[in-house]
Amino acid sequence: QVQLVESGGGLVQAGGSLRLSCAASKSIFSISTMGWYRQAPGKQRELVAIITSGGSRNYADSVKGRFTISRDNAKNTMYLQMNSLKPEDTAVYYCNAVIIETYYSGRDDYWGQGTQVTVSS
Repeated sequence: QVQLVESGGGLVQAGGSLRLSCAASKSIFSISTMGWYRQAPGKQRELVAIITSGGSRNYADSVKGRFTISRDNAKNTMYLQMNSLKPEDTAVYYCNAVIIETYYSGRDDYWGQGTQVTVSS
């Protein structure tokens, strides 16, 4: 069973930066679209950024110009560089990936365990 392992969360002051990583736990056949989502206390999970296998990117309006999503297909890893962080960015951040585990597998949707990002004012 493939797992997505996240790292890089933590506590940072407003205006600071953090870099999140999300890596697949084992060798896999291919990864399609990958994305970062976040969920703040009392709120629904929302899309932060998404990147296709070809590198096309889309961002939530609230993070445009501050966050950058990227991926390293050779390492089956995705990143989220977060700059100019604001207190309203505080949330649990989850990575998501559509994965084809083997040549014979169908596409399955996987989620990471979540990593806490806290931005103090």
